[in-house]
Amino acid sequence: MKVISHGITDGIIDDKYGKHGEHFNENGVPTYSLPFEVLDAPEGTKSFAVLLEDKDACPVSGGFSWIHWIAANITRSKVLENESQTATDFVQGVNSWISPQGGNQSKELSAYYGGMAPPNEPHIYELHVYALDCLLELENGFMINEMFRKMDGHILEQYTLKGEYRH
Repeated sequence: MKVISHGITDGIIDDKYGKHGEHFNENGVPTYSLPFEVLDAPEGTKSFAVLLEDKDACPVSGGFSWIHWIAANITRSKVLENESQTATDFVQGVNSWISPQGGNQSKELSAYYGGMAPPNEPHIYELHVYALDCLLELENGFMINEMFRKMDGHILEQYTLKGEYRH
């Protein structure tokens, strides 16, 4: 299995998917989600789950990896840009903007893509994609730990696509 994104060129994430873009929610959080496509998914794949994570956030978040996007029950191999805001055929969990470090954004606004906004230097972002043998019993607004508990024993394969976003 391989994951590609036309939003990442030569390891660099395009400005429009984060704080240098043009799409923000009422709290100023970037909302224009990164597109991706899964190639050569394993036989038996029923759905995909995704996690967009920033481990470089640890020094500025108080020691925690920053979750920018989690989604599950994606039953197609291609997710287009900005579909976090428009798609209704998959569920999305809350991102780290809901936390005190993220300004305590509401659950309603946090259950979408919350884009990249590195405060100190360029960060590396990891898009983890999991091929699953089932759909997960999750509803919009789920927490990351719920997704991982439900995925346990159902991951057929996983792939991590990395990209850097500028400060």
